Parts: sequence; structure tokens; C-alpha cells
Amino acid sequence: MSEINRLNSQDSGFDVDLERLLDWDQTTDPAVESVVRDVIADVRSRGDAAVIDYTQRFDRWSVAAASELEISKDACQQALASLQVSQREALELAAERIRAYAAHQKMESWSYAETDGTLLGQQVTPLDRAGLYVPGGKAAYPSSVLMNAVPAKVAGVAELIMVVPTPRGEANNMVLAAAAIAGVDRVFAIGGAQAVAALAYGTATVPAVDKIVGPGNAYVASAKRMVFGKVGIDMIAGPSEILVVCDGQTDPDWIAVDLFSQAEHDEDAQSILVSPDAEFLGRVADSIKRLLPEMSRADIIRASLKGQGALIQVRDMDEAVEIANRIAPEHLELSVEDPQAMAARIRHAGAIFMGRYTAEVLGDYCAGPNHVLPTSRTARFSSPLGVYDFQKRSSLIFCSAEGASTLGKTAAVLAHGEGLTAHARSAEVRIKKV
Repeated sequence: MSEINRLNSQDSGFDVDLERLLDWDQTTDPAVESVVRDVIADVRSRGDAAVIDYTQRFDRWSVAAASELEISKDACQQALASLQVSQREALELAAERIRAYAAHQKMESWSYAETDGTLLGQQVTPLDRAGLYVPGGKAAYPSSVLMNAVPAKVAGVAELIMVVPTPRGEANNMVLAAAAIAGVDRVFAIGGAQAVAALAYGTATVPAVDKIVGPGNAYVASAKRMVFGKVGIDMIAGPSEILVVCDGQTDPDWIAVDLFSQAEHDEDAQSILVSPDAEFLGRVADSIKRLLPEMSRADIIRASLKGQGALIQVRDMDEAVEIANRIAPEHLELSVEDPQAMAARIRHAGAIFMGRYTAEVLGDYCAGPNHVLPTSRTARFSSPLGVYDFQKRSSLIFCSAEGASTLGKTAAVLAHGEGLTAHARSAEVRIKKV
């Protein structure tokens, strides 16, 4: 049995097969929604007491007082000091590169003056307080801390609140160390929908934030949907994705492990290879079969590749570009001879990795650009997380007496046309009398 699906763009049923492959159901399980709705209502009503109850129930550790939920800055610094030198250096280098890239994204205020003294512009300000959700439990993600926290701090966010579930009260040292390196202001040992609710509405212990960012499970995603409007959110992320476009000249073993790198996230992750070279696709299929048993998460990878993965044969590289734009992947590897020329033709992708040596995994950890990316084809209309997600824009308008008179005439005409007399009068009282 093949480890991965095979498709050919020349087959009559290709379009239907591709759409079926890409069709990830983003609807929330009604049972999950029901639980989350109750949790949010309970946290809004009982605050810290509800958070404590859910933490004891779901994370299985006893909490006597809400103050015990906060992990001090000293504890984060101690976690940093306890790391192996190689781990600390890796986190610091990754943070430095993320910070350097983020600095290029920072928006600045601007304005211009018109001849009559009217001034128009844009004032850019950071969020006052942001909340960062970091997954915990089976896996720890210090890279997620850096990718979310560093841009927030570059943006100038005054206070960054991190929440992370700590099953049985055991915190991950690398996660806490990453918080220290990134400049997180406060850390709370809570997770799940209760953590999202606490960040959105605030409790006596957990301060309410203006925006919540960071990945989580189905309960966290559902909670973010429900609190949106009360607070901002970054996105509702689906399963991880990688699309590799290859001309057939890259080592097939390299391509196989690149596909594995996303498939190992979970069974719903999607890994796709597109190439016009049928013989090369066969070699990659052989590499997959040979290398898969070596992977520690082989069962997850196998399920992902069989369910959502594919090797797609296309007519030529032009069609490969067309299909890449159609798929609009989270991660796009261009493993070709002239990747920059091809990248210029890509309209829809979260991140583009150019060249045979640029593995997607470098973007996950330390290249510099953010690894929080649009999934499920949302790259057609959305962008990676960045500094701009933690900044706001306010329009600036200043009218001189002359400008108010000139603009007032136009505004009054339009206001009368809309039947809004008070609007018109507000403009007309400032028009100069001849």
C-alpha cells in the first residue's frame, strides 16, 4: 500500500480530487462549543475561583489560591540559568534574529500639510496589553513564545501576559526561559478555554488584555472565536501545511523529510509535493517508505500522509505555480534552480522558502520571519503574524479655519443628500460667511 496519495493534473477527476484533498472542515464540534461557552460564562461570573477549579480539574494539580497560578519573573530567569549552554544559545540566537526581522516591520506615524493649513496623517500606537497563549501538555513550544512575544515587544506593547498550561504543576524550563529572553512581563500557569476567558475578561489576578495571540487546541480555538470582539485575536489556525514545488533535481531524501516535518505535527497536517517529473515523484515515494520507520512519530506521519498528503504530477513548472497559488499553502518550498524568479509569480502563500537548501524547519525556529502563518488557504487574504498585529493606526485630521470652510461646503452637500441635517449643520456653522 502506498504511504501517500498520488494525483496527476491530466486526469479527468483531478480538480475534484484536489478540492477534496484541500477541504478541511473548519466548523467547530458542537460539543466543544458547548463546553467552551459554559467555561467562558463561568470565568466571567466567578473569576479566579472558576479558573482555579478548571485548572485543578484539567491540569490535575491542587491550587489553594489564585496567586499560586502566577509564575514569577525570578522563576523564569532561574529556568533560563538552568538550561544547557547549547539550549540557551539557540534560544538567544533565534530571538535575536526574530527581533532583527521584526524591526523592519515597525510602522511609523506620518502626516502631511495642505496649502490652507489642513493637516492629515496617521498616528501609530502599540497595544497597551497583549495576551500570549502557549500550548503545553504533551509538547512544549519555546519557539512559539519567541515568535509571538518578540514582535509584540518590538511593537512597543507595554505589558505582555503569557498563559501556559502546566499539567500536574510542572512547567517546562525552555518555555519559561524563552519568556525571560523575549521580555514577557507576567506568566500564568493556566491553559484551555479558561485561560482565554481570563485574558479576555480579566479576573482579580489575571489582567484583561486587548488582543490574544498564539496557537492552541480545539477548545482554545473555539474560545478565541467566542471572545473575538471583546478582544482582538491573531487568527484561527488550522492544521499545519507544507507544499513543495520541485523540478526533480533535489535529493529525494531531502524532500521526503521536508514532507515529514509538517506531517509529524498531527494526523490532520498536510504535506504535498508538486513536480512535473514522474520518475522523481516515484523516487520520493521510495524515500518516504524507506525513511518513515526512522521517525519517532512515524505513526502520526503515516496517518497524515495517507489522509491529507499527496504527490502531484503536473504538466510543467508553469502549472506547478498555478497549483501552488490555488492551494495557497501555509509553507511553500520552491526547491528549484531559480527560486527567486518563481517566487515573484507566487500570489498566495504564508511563507516562501527559496532554494534547495532552505528547509521549512529553519523558518519554524530561527530564520527570522514569523512562523505564525495563515493556514487552510487563508493566505489568499491574510498574512503572517508580525509587529503590525500589535500596532494600531489612528487617523489624524486638523483643519484650519480656511480648510474647515472649504471642506464644510462639500460635507454639507453630502450630509443633506443623506438626510442627516445635524451632520450638515455641524459643517455649515464653520463655513466662512461672505
